[in-house]
Amino acid sequence: MINGKKIIVVLPAYNAEKTLEKTYEEIPKGVVDEVILVDDSSKDQTAQVAKKIGIHTVVHQKNLGYGGNQKTCYTEALKRGADIVVMLHPDYQYPPKLVTPMAALIAEGMFDVVLGSRILGGYSLKGGMPFYKYVANRFLTAFENILTGQKLSEYHTGYRAFSRDVLLSIPLLENSDDFIFDNEILTQIFYFNYRVGEVTSPCNYNKDCSSINFKRSSIYGLGVLSNSVKYFLQKRRLKSYPLYDDRNGRKIVI
Repeated sequence: MINGKKIIVVLPAYNAEKTLEKTYEEIPKGVVDEVILVDDSSKDQTAQVAKKIGIHTVVHQKNLGYGGNQKTCYTEALKRGADIVVMLHPDYQYPPKLVTPMAALIAEGMFDVVLGSRILGGYSLKGGMPFYKYVANRFLTAFENILTGQKLSEYHTGYRAFSRDVLLSIPLLENSDDFIFDNEILTQIFYFNYRVGEVTSPCNYNKDCSSINFKRSSIYGLGVLSNSVKYFLQKRRLKSYPLYDDRNGRKIVI
């Protein structure tokens, strides 16, 4: 705990058996109260490895997608009493030790959401991010900042910490089950005026890291552009989307 807040780390996993144990070993156990892994119907031994090393494990009988995995992660963490939920990919792309400062910024009341940015400090290319992904990241981030009025350094990191209130308040279940979920939840957070902070996060791209191919990346990029336009129209009351309906939209219910 930090400041009396229960901290749970969630690991959305798919074929992560090679890197899971290394990731888990570096999670700061003196700060983190519990770790939950959600296996999205992996084709390898991810779930078995997780159970062997003592991680609370939930297994999807069929693949629900990256966004669908996160929905289960957050629902399970909230049911188990989390005050702060940190999403960490189990492929060792992000440093687990950053869980402490990210959670602390929320526990101390400074922010409601904290992102681990690979762009701050110039660590993305140094960490092996493919150049085309770096260029796309910078372009999409600039485009989104213009349409949302924000000033984030990166929208596309998979390292995120959330307060309990955020996850219960936004219509999170209206979001896609695909990769665009990451972008949709951020624009929801902006729309409902939650405070977002960033910390510098080194990254480690290697052969065992999960990564979507060029085609899927292109589909994601188009989705980001579309979602940014939706936010712009919603914010100016030119059109309404269920994504931003906190009265009738589908929320996590505990």
